[in-house]
Amino acid sequence: MNVFKNLYQYRELLKTNVQKEIRGKYKGSFLGVLWSFLNPLLMVLVYALVFPYIMRVQVDNYLIFLIVAIIPWNFFTTCITTGCNCVWLNGGIIKKVYFPREILPVSVVVAGLINFFISCIIILLFLLFGGVGFSIYILWLPVVAIIQAMLSLGLLFVLSAINVYVRDVEYVVTFFVNLVFYGTPILYTASMFPEKIRWILYINPMAHLIDIYRSIFYFKEMPNMGSLCYIFILSLIVLVIGYLIFKKLEKGFAEEV
Repeated sequence: MNVFKNLYQYRELLKTNVQKEIRGKYKGSFLGVLWSFLNPLLMVLVYALVFPYIMRVQVDNYLIFLIVAIIPWNFFTTCITTGCNCVWLNGGIIKKVYFPREILPVSVVVAGLINFFISCIIILLFLLFGGVGFSIYILWLPVVAIIQAMLSLGLLFVLSAINVYVRDVEYVVTFFVNLVFYGTPILYTASMFPEKIRWILYINPMAHLIDIYRSIFYFKEMPNMGSLCYIFILSLIVLVIGYLIFKKLEKGFAEEV
């Protein structure tokens, strides 16, 4: 329970860090926060134009099929890749001032979560003007997003802590994130794979999350409760283990950064 007590006690610092993460991401750029909308849109347009001809994907409203998956994926990758060095970059402050070190990765994920909810406006606009429309199941969005944030934070606790000691981690992570993108049913449907080997795709927790997002946005149906419970339990386990590893390794942060 100390983690919640610390976060509450240093809530103003957490708030300041979250604001810094949101504002600092596009600081100095002409379009600023608009890039939160433009980045996923440009990605979707490129894949929507090229991928159906390469893989011969036969999906109705393929553009919407893509966008409801790519925006959550961007939320995940932004948290992991940009947050991997969050401890290292704050080395100067860590050496001078005491504060709960977990605020650093938490700030990254909270800022990512806020940006994700803002980016969901794009999904809603595509659903509205693309003729797909909404359903009551869209109310599951905050639940699913928070579960994804838990998973991202658990991984980030581990990666940001290890990156202090092994600086190559952030580069390895970027490589694997790009690799996992093509192993996640974002550009294609899982049904394209034979049923006997389809389970391999679902070793990846993001495959479950993408399916859930598509259920509530694209298919307008109740998310699979089995997948939702599985991903919640997995995310909780990853979060707890990640936090314990972070607290174990933080003892040497001041000497290493």
